Amino acid sequence: MTSRTLLRFAVAGVAAATGLAIAVYPAAASQTAQTPPPKQIRLLTINDFHGNLETPTGSSGRIVNETGVTVQAAGGAAYLATAIKQSRLPGRTDVVAAGDLIGASPLVSAAFHDEPTVQVLGELGLDVSSVGNHEFDEGLSELQRLQKGGCHPTDGCSPAGKWKGAEYEYIGANVVDDDGKNALPPIAIRVVNGVKIGYIGLVTKTTPSIVTPASIAGLTFQDEVEAGNRAAAWLKKRGVNVMVALVHEGDSVAANQSPNACPLTTGAGRTIATKLSADVDLVVMGHSHQAYICTTKDPAGNTRYFTQGSSFGRVMTQIDFQVDKKTGDVIRSSVTAENKVVAVDGEANKGLDIPKYAADRKVEKLVSYWTSAVSTKANAPVGKITADISNAVPAGGSGETSLGDVIADAQLAAAKKDGGNADIALMNPGGVRTLLTYASSEAGEGDGVVTYGEAFAVQPFNNLLQAVTLTGAQLKTVLEQQFTGGPNAQAFTKILQPSSNLSYSYNASAAWGSRISDLKIDGVAVTDGQPVRVAANNFLVSGGDAFAEFTKGTNLWTWDGGFDVDAFTAYLTANSPLAPPALTRITKIG
Repeated sequence: MTSRTLLRFAVAGVAAATGLAIAVYPAAASQTAQTPPPKQIRLLTINDFHGNLETPTGSSGRIVNETGVTVQAAGGAAYLATAIKQSRLPGRTDVVAAGDLIGASPLVSAAFHDEPTVQVLGELGLDVSSVGNHEFDEGLSELQRLQKGGCHPTDGCSPAGKWKGAEYEYIGANVVDDDGKNALPPIAIRVVNGVKIGYIGLVTKTTPSIVTPASIAGLTFQDEVEAGNRAAAWLKKRGVNVMVALVHEGDSVAANQSPNACPLTTGAGRTIATKLSADVDLVVMGHSHQAYICTTKDPAGNTRYFTQGSSFGRVMTQIDFQVDKKTGDVIRSSVTAENKVVAVDGEANKGLDIPKYAADRKVEKLVSYWTSAVSTKANAPVGKITADISNAVPAGGSGETSLGDVIADAQLAAAKKDGGNADIALMNPGGVRTLLTYASSEAGEGDGVVTYGEAFAVQPFNNLLQAVTLTGAQLKTVLEQQFTGGPNAQAFTKILQPSSNLSYSYNASAAWGSRISDLKIDGVAVTDGQPVRVAANNFLVSGGDAFAEFTKGTNLWTWDGGFDVDAFTAYLTANSPLAPPALTRITKIG
């Protein structure tokens, strides 16, 4: 019941008390009879697609659905297209997203600077999206090119010809330039079923710590709530009463829960969803790659939904609500939300009694065009492995992973061989995007064979390999910065992956500054004043992931052998067949 309805009932009550019931009640009844029915609106939302045009493989394609069934293969543009088409209400639906649609993409998209993904999302009917941090991987000018059109300034046109630009709009209210002006449109206003909807785009304010500094030079990422509230006030002044925040920030949830469950702990996502202006009716989130349907109380005490739909197109969120035609406001009690798992109707899910989606033929054909365009490079073998090499941390583990170790070893080998004179190497875990699987892919390369496309999926950022000199004390500080609770500390613990000749122990419950012990290189204890040449990607070397101590390094060297993925593929070639290394480099003692 709205405040205006409550007021009408109150006036009627006063009239009755004064003996005017005959004059008032019929008028109220007549007004009620003539009250127009509310407007129905449906939003279909996605987030963190990351260029997964094809159904992701292995653990990246699995997800637990709302009935507790583990779906073996979910996502992929052609199946997501069908889910969207089947869920549309004609004339009453918008398709929106919460960022990271591109960046950290498989080779089929990344090889062409994510033009394939932007094209396919247009075909899916996407209307508007907030930017995510990965939209800035290649810089603002490249994002603007993808939005407006034109061929890549260095690599030229793709096989499809001159790029025509996106069919949807990116927005970001909290991204400003050196002059304090919005670097992107802060809002988008669309009319759906005769109702104006104001979308507010917001990206995590932590973007500067998770994107290479050169890519966001001259940009400031303001507090999400403050920027969002300014945008909401602007919309309100212009008569837009229905507001949806598309926020690239989110929370974490327990593993293997229903995608319609709600996280029990308060994180950055819930905090934003709670503090945003009460004029914002819904909050669609991303960034943490989780699936949840939650409610909170807005600053006025009203119930407000906030949602997130996993990642890689595995989940589509459906949100339905009604708008009062007289007030133009969302009837908050009418809001419903559901996360629908986009299960593939194929061999991987055979025998599972779950809703499944067939491939949309038009989108499937479009994806096939791009996979064919990149197939020669993608399917080229680069090495062999003896078993799956995983990027997952075993239960109770130290944070070390077998694939992270392999990448660190690859970087050390390249930096030693080609002039970096590195002593050790460190790899950020967030840069290891998926596992290497022993089983052959559908390309038919054979069991144990690793293709360039598979290797690229592991390291898709095209970072540079660099080396700097740190003192032993500075190296220890870098390792201290893996944990929460200290200066420049992580929002979450992020264990760097070490090369095979680096070892140490840690006690996460000890005081900050005293968590690292028994630090050794090649079995020899590291002293505070000892110079140590450390190889890492340019993201880490420039202080990414809040590893600020890296920026104190000296004698910077940059590998001229290509990108970090090229060091990885060279290592796979030189060490085939490669077995998963034992996880013995880091010891957890508390």
